Amino acid sequence: MTKTRSKRNWSHWHHQFHKEFLKDKHLIPQGSNLLISVSGGQDSMALLSLCVDIKSYHNWSIYVWHGDHKWHEESKEFASQVKNFCMNKNIPIYIDEANIDISTEEKARDWRYKKLCEKADEIFLEKESKLKTYILTGHTSTDNAETFLLNLARGSNYAGLSGIPKKRILMNKYNLVRPILFFSRDDTYKICQSLDVPIWEDPSNYDKKIKRNLIRLNLLADLEKIYPGCNKRINIFIGKMNKYHFEQRDLCELALKACSSQEGIDREIFLNLGFEARSTILNNFIKKEYPKQLSSKVIEDFSVKIENKDRGKMDLAKEFKIVWNKKYIYITS
Repeated sequence: MTKTRSKRNWSHWHHQFHKEFLKDKHLIPQGSNLLISVSGGQDSMALLSLCVDIKSYHNWSIYVWHGDHKWHEESKEFASQVKNFCMNKNIPIYIDEANIDISTEEKARDWRYKKLCEKADEIFLEKESKLKTYILTGHTSTDNAETFLLNLARGSNYAGLSGIPKKRILMNKYNLVRPILFFSRDDTYKICQSLDVPIWEDPSNYDKKIKRNLIRLNLLADLEKIYPGCNKRINIFIGKMNKYHFEQRDLCELALKACSSQEGIDREIFLNLGFEARSTILNNFIKKEYPKQLSSKVIEDFSVKIENKDRGKMDLAKEFKIVWNKKYIYITS
């Protein structure tokens, strides 16, 4: 076998990973440029190693980006170790250091995605190359279960319970792909162990002041003890919710078109619908104009007020507001 990894060293992990791209040839097409976000932890290192081992089967070009959040004293050393690992394997690597406030998970995520897109712009200058560029992150089924439980606790709607998307457009530029969502964190640890891949675990991953860590280290760990295999079952349910979400989305688009005009949503048509349908349509209408996810409670409150009052407005964050009168419902900023 004249491929990156010999047949003798081809593990069942490689087989499962490779099979994902055979099942869905559009997930990451042949001849693509991959910019992989690598923290140095087990998930991203497993992703990187598997991509490197099967890249010749798909004619991929691989690049690595590492973000130094400066969240712990060893972050600079971690960045250096990841850089050395990539250089030893002749993988181009790019490193950015945070010089702004990224003290929360949300700020850190926004910073990473912004920097990944900027780096992709720098690396792939030609328009043709940009079209073939995919940004990869090492999200796993464990991350998916954590997100589900967090959204459930926050009072999310159906869309929020459909889990982390395997593929989406990032900042209207690049395809963001999570190719190892079917692996758990236990799997990625075993992958790194079996392939002799080094891991540099961020100590902040064990800080229970961070909600996601608390969910993973306490709640999910306890649930696994009580109901072994619960992580897998949660992910099966997330898959069902994802299919339901897409079905609801398509039906909602048809309903939204039926009651929309240039002025906004026709209030008379809207109020003739049932409460649940109104809430779903209102949620989708708001998402088109307003960037932040709203809780189902807020959406329901909107729906009740729009029904009971002939005119009014409700303020949203970032200077957005939803306004309604006797005829129309619309969003303004």
